[in-house]
Amino acid sequence: VVFITILVASASKETTVRHIGAFYALLLVATSGMCFVATATDLLTIFVGVEMVSIPSYAMVALKRHDSRAAEAAVKYVIIGGLSSGLTVYGISMLFGLAGTTNIMEIANHIAATGITSAFAIAMVTMIAGYGFKIAAVPFHMWAPDVYEGAATPVSIFLSTGSKKMGIVAFIKIFFVMFIVVQTVYGNFTEGMQYLFAILAAVTMTIGNVVAIVQTNVKRMLAYSSIAQAGYMMIAFAVLSEWALTGTVFYMFAHVFMKGGAFVVVAALIHAGVGETLKDYRGLAKRAPLLSALMLIFLFSLAGIPPLGGFTAKFFLFSAAIVTEPTGIVSSQWMWLAFVAVINSAISLYYYARVVKAMYIEKGSTEEGFKVPPAITFAAILCVLGVIIMGVYPGPFLDLCSQAASAIMALL
Repeated sequence: VVFITILVASASKETTVRHIGAFYALLLVATSGMCFVATATDLLTIFVGVEMVSIPSYAMVALKRHDSRAAEAAVKYVIIGGLSSGLTVYGISMLFGLAGTTNIMEIANHIAATGITSAFAIAMVTMIAGYGFKIAAVPFHMWAPDVYEGAATPVSIFLSTGSKKMGIVAFIKIFFVMFIVVQTVYGNFTEGMQYLFAILAAVTMTIGNVVAIVQTNVKRMLAYSSIAQAGYMMIAFAVLSEWALTGTVFYMFAHVFMKGGAFVVVAALIHAGVGETLKDYRGLAKRAPLLSALMLIFLFSLAGIPPLGGFTAKFFLFSAAIVTEPTGIVSSQWMWLAFVAVINSAISLYYYARVVKAMYIEKGSTEEGFKVPPAITFAAILCVLGVIIMGVYPGPFLDLCSQAASAIMALL
């Protein structure tokens, strides 16, 4: 993600030369925070890692100093991010008071041994809300459209592909592990939390896709699409199986290429002075045939059209709600959630097709071509290769994701 972001930022007019050094510094600090989250087993370490990502992100959004949209987005991002941090710390403090430790496994084992209390339930709800802001899950999503639209597009690439994955990783580290351990003794409580996640997932994907239909700004449309994608990935926390975790990790990989690639094309068009609304995309296929073809692939992958990576990722993830294991043991408990996800994928095709229609069918005001910096073109081609390879040859990626899921489950 950082490599793709740097490729685009190095050539984009949106990341001004005056602030490019500060941008790279903030970007790398945020990347370090993501690494901390990925390797952490302690709530405080995860919190520090998340804040190492959040605080530089606030500054990166505000780097477009003379853009009122960026200033507004940065203020909203800071206020809502501060609220989410406060909720998270509140939950952590309650868990520390209950268990006397911030180690995730030790807390889970303590709760399994001593019992579920109202304090534990409150801690879980506040932390779900706190980290729900990070992945832009409904109803904690209100910052994402404004931030993705107002920020420089390289920053939008980083937030939509990297920061969101960090939030999902934090969810896996905390809630997936916590609820599976507690489930062995207090199955009713865990089942209740599973239904909570299932409802959050269904509402998130539905609101994200429905609101995206009426958007005319492509960056804002992709932001609501990103909210819907978070809903898909939350299926794992409802199902709580190894196969669901494998599907979610695979989806995280695919999402980097397809959503990142779409934003790369948007960045290329903004750099060329085309604009970022559907009206600006009219007749784009004649002006920039390569970029239009790449955008079509990314959008169809996001919609789940075979044989692209988005289809494969959705197949693995949605099937986890129907079968408990790759062996094919059918479970009807979460079949309704898979049905909601499939319907939402069909809904998403409509607003993705609107962009394709504008590019290939509608007539633009001009047919004059334009040049795109080689670095941005290379980033877009890199993403499209990822989308295609993960679609037609997913085996090696799936094996890695399965090993990662097995390693998590082995700790329990």
